[in-house]
Amino acid sequence: MYCGYCVGLGGLQGARGFVNPCSSLRLEALAAERGGKAVFTDVSVNVEARTLLRVLGPNGAGKTTLLRILAGLGAPSAGSVQWRAPDDSERSPNEAAMFAGHANAMNEALTVAENLSYAAALAGIDCTPMNLRRALTQLGVEKLINRRFGSLSQGQRKRASLARLLLRAQAGERAWLLDEPFVALDTDTQAQLAALIGEELAAGAIVVLTSHQAVAINAPKMQELML
Repeated sequence: MYCGYCVGLGGLQGARGFVNPCSSLRLEALAAERGGKAVFTDVSVNVEARTLLRVLGPNGAGKTTLLRILAGLGAPSAGSVQWRAPDDSERSPNEAAMFAGHANAMNEALTVAENLSYAAALAGIDCTPMNLRRALTQLGVEKLINRRFGSLSQGQRKRASLARLLLRAQAGERAWLLDEPFVALDTDTQAQLAALIGEELAAGAIVVLTSHQAVAINAPKMQELML
């Protein structure tokens, strides 16, 4: 259940130190089906590093389905997804992206710290107590670190679960795939998250976002994809 939220983080260090493992995303004639019926067809787009891609469309258009395919959690019925590194070599979704979906995907019986540590271990992250506390602090929930997840409010749960995205050594290490990330967040926390997304973009990441809420994000580049 944890892997469905946060997709791999290993292999970031090369001979010359940090290397952004993903510099472009290319979709070619992508299609998806649900129950034998087409959800979307012939989706093609090229996305460069430092780009915010907003995926738009009515409910049922396949926005969540698309993000899950980009994360490697689902398979298209046609077409291809290509994540590319700076040297133009292809990267798997597990190497290239992190996915944050609707569900919090946290165990309610465990503390916030235990949930995040377990998720980090599954993703191959060396999650030190310092990194864990830093991630929670960036979302304003560091005081919840030893609270049982099931005891939190909906807003607190959302922020604690989003902290998984920040369990990394350096901004921009992976693309972020965010499905309605601002739901259950108050206005101040929405602004905090928008600022964090802007930092990832500035550091070289691609961010693919679905949202029904008009939250301003400072993006070096922006594209829209209508489904």
